[in-house]
Amino acid sequence: METIKVGMVGYKFMGKAHSHAYKDLPLFFPNVIRPEMKVICGRNTKEVVKAAYQFGWEEHTTDWMELVERDDIDLIDINAPSNVHKEIAIAAARAGKHVFCEKPLALTLQDSRNMLEAAEASGVKHMVGFNYRFAPAVMLAKKLVDEGRLGDIYHFRAWFLQDWLVDPNFPLTWRLQKEIAGSGSHGDLGAHLIDLAHYMIGDITEVIGINETFIKERPIPANMTGLSATGSADGKKEKVTVDDATLFLARFANGAIGSFEATRFATGHRSTNSFEINGSKGSIIFDFERMNELQVYFGDDRDDVQGFRRVLATDPVHAFSEAWWPAGHTIGYEHTFIHEIVELMEAFRENRQPIPNFKDGVKCQQVLEAVELSIARRGWVKPSEL
Repeated sequence: METIKVGMVGYKFMGKAHSHAYKDLPLFFPNVIRPEMKVICGRNTKEVVKAAYQFGWEEHTTDWMELVERDDIDLIDINAPSNVHKEIAIAAARAGKHVFCEKPLALTLQDSRNMLEAAEASGVKHMVGFNYRFAPAVMLAKKLVDEGRLGDIYHFRAWFLQDWLVDPNFPLTWRLQKEIAGSGSHGDLGAHLIDLAHYMIGDITEVIGINETFIKERPIPANMTGLSATGSADGKKEKVTVDDATLFLARFANGAIGSFEATRFATGHRSTNSFEINGSKGSIIFDFERMNELQVYFGDDRDDVQGFRRVLATDPVHAFSEAWWPAGHTIGYEHTFIHEIVELMEAFRENRQPIPNFKDGVKCQQVLEAVELSIARRGWVKPSEL
């Protein structure tokens, strides 16, 4: 297998990120199977034509059902809104197409399970888009945990803070509508934190949460592009049906405890995606706004030099870094998507499932819904019971 022919559904924020990854991967990872950017799909003819030209796709279409049936497509990439993930993924799997789907995997836990069942029944490869796993500094954090260099893990605390919705006149984009997005900050931002917790620490066994929607109504948008939108502050308003902020506590199977915070109302925080892990021998801190760095503390350092040290994860010894620039020449957000595609293409070469895959997406969805149930019940909920 020399190439994988890709058909992609979606052309906005994530569509651009995925397109960049497919296009630049061969330049930096020449020995990896090459993705062919065959067809991009979107509902708006004018916009998808423009995206095809700008992003470098060979063809464009407005019919995803026709796309998944094409004989010249191997992989369907889904980065359209969450409410269409299930239908497209199941149709693609049944047509024998491999599937790469953005997170959260689906609107509901049952939908995500249906997607996994369809993919497994068809024997296709399936991957879910938790791109933050693929920052070299995050992979270094995982390595330190797995090697036991932090000792027994006691705490995992994580926070994903944004402020793009603080203005009460910001329009009602699709991300603020439950029937399209599934949830607000919880499913959009919190899903990444949950996946990082699973990746770093292991299974979450129990959760309890709270949430809030600070702005109850917003103006109807005139147009939307990615995370931006325009509309009249004096125009008609409709109800916001998702959370603006969700916080929850968790217990892990290994005995650790965790805290999670996802909000779009943390004024001054553009995209502070961070976690801290404390163990019996040391600690680590990661902040995606400084994504090339990992703060590391080891308890067995000499007393006169103890403290957190800054480790720049750009040397060739760090994951993926050898493919990029000389040490100290940093990489950015877009490169995490390239690393995702490297993992996907290597899974094709090695005939295995990529990681993370739909099983990870289902496990994340299980925790998301357990938190929502705990909020409704005002008590602890075990994800395993859902």
